[in-house]
Amino acid sequence: MHTHFEAAGVALPYSHENNTILIRSLQNLLPKESVLTDAEDLHPFECDGLSVYRQLPLVVVLPETMEQVQSIMRLCHAQRIPVVARGAGTGLSGGALPLADGVLLSLAKFKRILNIDPRNAMATVQPGVRNLAISEAAAIYGLYYAPDPSSQIACTIGGNVAENSGGVHCLKYGLTVHNILMLKVVTMEGELLTIGAETLDSAGYDLLALMTGSEGLLGIIVEVTVKLLAKPERAQVVLAAFDDVMKAGEAVGAIISAGIIPAGLEMMDKLAIQAAEDFVHAGYPRDAEAILLCELDGTNAEVSEHIMTIRKILTGSGATEVRTAADEAERQLFWKGRKSAFPAVGRISPDYYCIDGTIPRHQLPHVLRRIGEMSAEYGLPVANVFHAGDGNLHPLILFDANKPGELARTEEFSRRILQLCVEVGGTITGEHGVGIEKIDSMCFQFQSAELSQFHSVKAAFDPHGLLNPGKAVPTLHRCAEFGAMHVHHGQLCHPELERF
Repeated sequence: MHTHFEAAGVALPYSHENNTILIRSLQNLLPKESVLTDAEDLHPFECDGLSVYRQLPLVVVLPETMEQVQSIMRLCHAQRIPVVARGAGTGLSGGALPLADGVLLSLAKFKRILNIDPRNAMATVQPGVRNLAISEAAAIYGLYYAPDPSSQIACTIGGNVAENSGGVHCLKYGLTVHNILMLKVVTMEGELLTIGAETLDSAGYDLLALMTGSEGLLGIIVEVTVKLLAKPERAQVVLAAFDDVMKAGEAVGAIISAGIIPAGLEMMDKLAIQAAEDFVHAGYPRDAEAILLCELDGTNAEVSEHIMTIRKILTGSGATEVRTAADEAERQLFWKGRKSAFPAVGRISPDYYCIDGTIPRHQLPHVLRRIGEMSAEYGLPVANVFHAGDGNLHPLILFDANKPGELARTEEFSRRILQLCVEVGGTITGEHGVGIEKIDSMCFQFQSAELSQFHSVKAAFDPHGLLNPGKAVPTLHRCAEFGAMHVHHGQLCHPELERF
């Protein structure tokens, strides 16, 4: 029996003896308690937030220093052992799914904030630091870290970089890639690279952007320097209720067309509203078909002016109710409802499947209508939660995995939604990454020449294909096989190109 490396020109024996040698070698590099091999110790690492896919790793290692990470990578490179890096495991695309014949490298012990530099408005942290912890530590200086995924209380900055995470404030302040300055990365060969600089720009190719969102395929992130922003003088949220989802979608375009860039512009439909209200009691109108949450921030005068303009736009777009948060506590409560939407939906369904696609804003009404039609076709309810301002959709398909065939129908439904996103000029992911969940959907969006280029970039960093193999970028052969079962309007790869 051989490992999956055969496709990359490597065929290593997969045997109990070789596994024992690997584990003993790892135990020579790390304290005994930092090398996990017993099944009961491995189960917590068997999946990330996409729990429908599970796999026990061969071994889990928990290094504490960069030098230990380098030693692990050198060993695995020499023995051609695959490595999957893992942060907090909150990812939703299966990007941290382990391999049965590989090492799961956890960065859980890299959880120190190394430095906060208020003068230059930046912080240097280890990858295991929680997203929210950065803002908490910087608060005494009147600073904060802008990207705020809904899982920010638990997700780590290293995982945010790997997936290029966003959050409810990404419309105005950007994704992770727009808010980091420098990375330290360990390559598959064990080399330590410094990418970027403690400045607004650095010489050479933009490898910082390349590494951000690379899903663990190019290197192991061991240190991150992030930008910090000054807390605005005032931030206030406007909640608008609508009796029609299409009207809410059209209101999003009207706000942006007015030349106002809100700090956040989020949308929820009726099913998501009711689930969140039952869970958090945020004060959402339960009878609304959709709500928009629009946050304005800046100087006191600027916010006052923009809120008056936004209220007029929302009323003119058909809002049945427009409410401004009375104080900071209500503002936080409005956002708590939105950020709790995923777990709230989990209370009303045995399972749900979270989709992540991005579309042009003006296509929002059309896409919402088509998702509703497909929901009826498949007989599966959908709770819609959107980063409406930048067109990032998060439809949540409700299903029951215990019913035979329902997971397969749900996955087919999700692929059709992603295909729809591509057809209207969007993409198959906005912030959750491709992982294993969307690897076949990559065939909707990219043709053979583009996929070949992706593989060339991967080979430049990891020629043996040992870092997180089988994720994010499909082989051309896989796309050809996928195309034999599905028709994708000419978006598929050419089946004769199967060299990867």
